[in-house]
Order: sequence, then C-alpha cells, then structure tokens
Amino acid sequence: MTIRRSGRARLVVLLIRHSLSLAVTCLVALAPAAAADALRIGLTQYPPTLNPSIDAAVAKTYVLAMTRRPFTVYDADWKLVCMLCTELPSIENRLAVPFDKPDGTRGVRLTYTIQPGATWGDGVPLTTEDVEFTWEVGRNPQSGVASAELYRRITGIEIKDAKTFTMIFDKLTFDYGAINDFEVLPAHLERAAFSDPAQYRIRTRYDTDPTNPGLYFGPYRISEVANGSFIVLTANPSWWGRKPAFPRIEIYAIENTAALEANLLSGGLDMVAGELGLSLDQAIAFEKRHGDRFAIVTKPGLSYEHVDLNFDNPILADVRVRQALLTGIDRTAISRQLFDGRQLVADGFVSPLDRVFAKDIRHYDYDPMKARALLDDAGWRVGVGGMRSDATGTRLALDFATTAGNRTRELVQQVLQAQWRQLGIDVRIRNEPARILFGQSLARRRFTMAMFAWVTSPENVPRSMLHSSEIPREANGWGGENFPGFRNPEADALIDKIEVELDESRRAAIWQRLQEIYAEQLPELPLYYRSDSFVLPKWLKGVRPTGHQYPTGLWVEDWRRGDAAAAAR
Repeated sequence: MTIRRSGRARLVVLLIRHSLSLAVTCLVALAPAAAADALRIGLTQYPPTLNPSIDAAVAKTYVLAMTRRPFTVYDADWKLVCMLCTELPSIENRLAVPFDKPDGTRGVRLTYTIQPGATWGDGVPLTTEDVEFTWEVGRNPQSGVASAELYRRITGIEIKDAKTFTMIFDKLTFDYGAINDFEVLPAHLERAAFSDPAQYRIRTRYDTDPTNPGLYFGPYRISEVANGSFIVLTANPSWWGRKPAFPRIEIYAIENTAALEANLLSGGLDMVAGELGLSLDQAIAFEKRHGDRFAIVTKPGLSYEHVDLNFDNPILADVRVRQALLTGIDRTAISRQLFDGRQLVADGFVSPLDRVFAKDIRHYDYDPMKARALLDDAGWRVGVGGMRSDATGTRLALDFATTAGNRTRELVQQVLQAQWRQLGIDVRIRNEPARILFGQSLARRRFTMAMFAWVTSPENVPRSMLHSSEIPREANGWGGENFPGFRNPEADALIDKIEVELDESRRAAIWQRLQEIYAEQLPELPLYYRSDSFVLPKWLKGVRPTGHQYPTGLWVEDWRRGDAAAAAR
C-alpha cells in the first residue's frame, strides 16, 4: 500500500517538473509566407514517405487523404462506402459472386467500376491499367508494401473495359466488399520506378518527384514540399468531384507540441489536426485558456496508445518480463492525472467502442510487489544500487523510444521509466523524430521498446499487426507491421478463421479468444484508448471526425468558411 502511494506521488512530481520545463517555448518559423486564401494545418509528424502503399504512418495518410481517394472506406458513421468506385459489390446486387474452390473453401469475385471522371492530375485518365499495375506492385514480395496480405489474396484481375474490373479473391471474408487498402498507383509514372522491385521503396516518384501532378487525383495535389517541415496542397483542376472551398492548404509538421500551440495562438496556424495533434490533456488545458477563440472537438475513437516490444531481444522474449513491465506501471494514475480519467486504461488492441470488444479478458492492475516477483522468477535479481542483473552479470537494461517532441508522450515515457526503475529495471530513453522512428526503426525492427498509437477501423482484423507472416524482414521488402515479431500459432489460426466466418455471433467467440491471447502473451504493452482532439477556428465548418483510421481529409471538399466576415479575412 505504501509503495502504491509512493508511485503516484512520484507521478505528480514528474508532472509538475515537466510542466515547468515547458513554460518557455520558442515559436517555430513557418514557411512559405501564408497566403490569404490558405488553410494552415499543424501536425506533430512529417510523413516518412508519400507513397500510399509503403509504411503505415498517420501523417502520410492525413496528407494523402486530400490528394487521393480509396476505392472503399469507412465513413464518419462507420459505414462502408464507395469513393473511387461507383457502387459497393454485394451478393444482393450480384457484383459479389462467391464460388467454391477445389479445397472446399470459398472465394469471391468482386466487380468494381471506377468513377467515370477520375483522372490523374496531369490529365491522364485513371483506368484499369493502373489497377493491374497496382496489383503487380503489391503482390511482389520485394516491393515492401504495408498491406502485402491483401495483394496475396487477389489471385487474379479480369478487365472488362477501361473503367470496370473484377478482382478474384481466394477467400470469402465477412467484409468482402472492402478493398480500403488497395491504393491505386499511376502506371504511367511509377512503372519505371518499379523496374527493380527491390529498389522501389527508394525510387518511387512519390518521394523522388513528389510535386508531379500525375501522382494525385483528389481535390488537391501536392505542389510544394520541404522535407521534414511542410507540404503545400493546391486545388486540383482535374478533380471530378465538388470543388473544394480553399484554393490552397498548407500542412506544417511541428514535432514539439508546445511550439504547435504557440504557432496556433500567434496565427501562424489555423487549426491542429485531431488525427495527429494535441493530446487530450493538452486540448483540455488549451480549451480552458483559449476556448473563446477556438472550437475544440474531442472524438473518442478506435486508436490505442501502447508500447511495442521487440521479441528478438532475449529479455523481452520472456513473457514474465513483459507481464512485470505492465504490472509495474500505474496506468490508472496516468489516465487520471493527465487525461482527467477520460482515456480508459487498455487491456488489449480492441476499443470498447468496437462491437467485437471482449470485456472479460485479463486485466493487469498496478502491483509493484507482483512485478518484482515476476522478475525474480525470471532470474533477474536485485544487486548493487537496487538494479537487476542475471546470473551472468548481464544488467536488466532496455532502450525506450517514442516520437521526439511530443510533450505528452515524453511525459508518460518519463513516468514509465521512473516506475520501472523502482523495480530495478534500467530504462534508457532513446527518442527519435517520427519520420525516423516509423520510417526506419520500426519498419526495420531496429528498436527495443517503442511507444506510439495504432489507429484502426471497425472490426479490423489485426493480421498486419499480429500474424507471424507479417513480420517485416528483408525477404519481404520490410513489408508488414508486426514490428514486435510476435509468433503464436493459435493467434495465426484465429486470425485466419475470423476473416472467413460470416456468422457474426460465431465470429464474436473467435474475437474473444484472440483478445485473450493478446492479454496473456502481451506482444505489446497496452496503455489507454485514445480520443482525438481537434482544435479548429470557429469559422471553419464541415470537419467531421471519424473516430477511426480514415481521416477527416477524405471529405475535405465539405470544409468551408462559415461566415462572410471570415471569408473576407
């Protein structure tokens, strides 16, 4: 009981100390000079790449949402809708046709028609040739695409005409109509970059020539890039949909969240994106001080903050150590102190808002005595200075990374470091800019522990995160997102089974068991389920948070100025 109070007292001290250290911040200079008709948006990260198929980074998704459109997507009501296609395939409308395979399983043929007016920004029509090329890139094991499993499932593509095609899938899944991650690529520009698939990741035009208008087909196209700093979007004259209200959007990456606030208050920014901006605690404090000037919108969602653990590290390969790490931190106190108790402690990777959330899975209460016992049992004994080592004298030491400059993450990280040190664990902070952490360290599995968030969609099967076939390695072009290197045959089998179970009640039981395995084995340390906080100018209308991985910018043409005075600004 005394130890529990001591841990919380230290947490409060750290909070106060960190707040004082951030009392003085510098203003980040924004460039280029802001145009009067521009909407200026702040993010805390810069995309590690602009290729839509490589790496799963929220910053990239946010930027590209305004310049492209997926074939299918979940909207703000969590309904699957068409964007680049004209009609969702279903068994009822006969655009989805199941078929029996020789092995007794079922596949499905899905027919899509591309929007008739869809054209690349250089005037070249977007056609089924681009669809075929995208499939060619995605199914090549050396290309390094993030959603490699999707492309492996597509066993063939039949072309009806320039705008209509049929995809043949080897599995009839419960979400068969969703091809959200099939990110169409411009064959006329990217084919040359793909001539050597192993080099595609570094030769893609999205990174070597990112302002080429032919790479984009949304309401905007990228017209200016300063790597690591800002991206300028200008209205795309070849866009087939409703004309957007803003001729120009400027997106700035300001990794220090205190500087992000400062630029917002100075007028250098109009808004901060909820998908990748201020954390809930910062938004709450900001609203108290400046709610008269800005509209703060908070949206609980499907994302969760966690710590990835690299199973190649022999210390972390021991489940007793992983359980001790989670048992030894007071997540309830962190939520209460930082987030006013409004971000629930997470027990797994599925949000309570998701219909497949399992309530009765293992929960890890804060219990330092139990954590110490687990470490003792794993062979890590307390020695000189209270730090632990094993029988060979190897010190229990772990590197710990997160996105540098994110004030809340760095604060949580210091609290975790302090509480783990009380257990005798030497945790060394090794933070990196987001573009390095996501683009290199995680993607190449060059990390020990890393704190970040996964953002998912409704009933999103965690194949890329947990299936052993999705571990990034050189042989698959560093594709996949199972960064810990988690291998569990039962989890693999459950993931395979979930996807093809069409009965919702039977599927729920499979989801239950998968979440139980996650809670028992801890491939990650779940911290809390997050809410996104949008800081918007009061004159901006039409921004509708989704609460899942598909960002508001997919509907950027709905954004507008809400009054005449603001329009004349």
